[in-house]
Amino acid sequence: MGTVKLDIRKLKVLTAIVETYIETGEPVGSKTVARKLDFQVSSATIRNDMAALFDMGLLEQPHTSAGRVPSHLGYRIYVDQLMHCQPLSEEEQREIDALFNVRDPDPDRLLEDAAEALADYTKCATVSTTITPKTVQVKRVEIVPAGARTVVVLVIATNGVIKNKVCRVDFGLTTEIVEFLNQFCNGRLVGKSVSDISQWYINSIAVTLGDYSTLFVPVLATVYELCREINEGQFYTSGSVNLLGYKEFSDIARDLLLTMNNREQLLGVLASKSDAVFITIGKENPQSELADTSVVVTRYKIGEQNSGAIGVIGPVRMDYAKIIPHIEYFSKTLGKLLAETFEQE
Repeated sequence: MGTVKLDIRKLKVLTAIVETYIETGEPVGSKTVARKLDFQVSSATIRNDMAALFDMGLLEQPHTSAGRVPSHLGYRIYVDQLMHCQPLSEEEQREIDALFNVRDPDPDRLLEDAAEALADYTKCATVSTTITPKTVQVKRVEIVPAGARTVVVLVIATNGVIKNKVCRVDFGLTTEIVEFLNQFCNGRLVGKSVSDISQWYINSIAVTLGDYSTLFVPVLATVYELCREINEGQFYTSGSVNLLGYKEFSDIARDLLLTMNNREQLLGVLASKSDAVFITIGKENPQSELADTSVVVTRYKIGEQNSGAIGVIGPVRMDYAKIIPHIEYFSKTLGKLLAETFEQE
């Protein structure tokens, strides 16, 4: 799409309509626009400008109303060219800091709490996730006896993530067997990228155990699950119910809620973007279920090794100028805290 050329007055009219509609959710008429503008101009001129913006596809007319509402394209021009984001006040920064001060320092909880806090704050739905780079490798595997026939399997990755699981075995544990398992797993897995540890790879190393392979399969299967969890990173959604509060979603509520529960679909929305802040408006969303929503995604760094993304999903008439500075500050704070918790481990 080429850029749409508009004169200053039409741009101001478009801005007035977008901002009024975001505020009220009601179609906007020429009289309202006239009150919003910082210069005097007749209602007839404004009506002409609105008709021109309508012809360009930047405004739409809901069938029962004399007023106009912005089209998805109108929002896009507003977001790219006209919007003024207000930097957060110190008070707002303190509010966000306070949301995190009461949080549990455990990284798994932190990410989940963050999704919840942002959903409450924006009255939208949110997704938060860590993204594991391909360079992350297994640093160490530890198998620790926990009972006569149970072990705790720990996998520690080079990006500071630690996962563990209890595993039952069908044989009596001796110090020699535990030592053998530790040496075997570390010998085959340390230095290998977690994304390369597939079911096939685990089976191929199990075979080298010969007669013992069936005995040790539960332990190796547990190691595989932990590597897969590390590779997938963490993923939380919150606030799906908030979307039911918007009248524009009443017909598509069920599809929206299903999408919010579909990890693969949402990861597609988050992971494809590398910009610091990325906004997808309405029909620009590749998922048809999200064609009536806007998604604001921000990527953040967690120390050197990790990254993450947090996204807000809401109505196309969300208050972008307010939400963007909030989500940027929010994700920066989250990245810093996650980096600290990874370092402590």
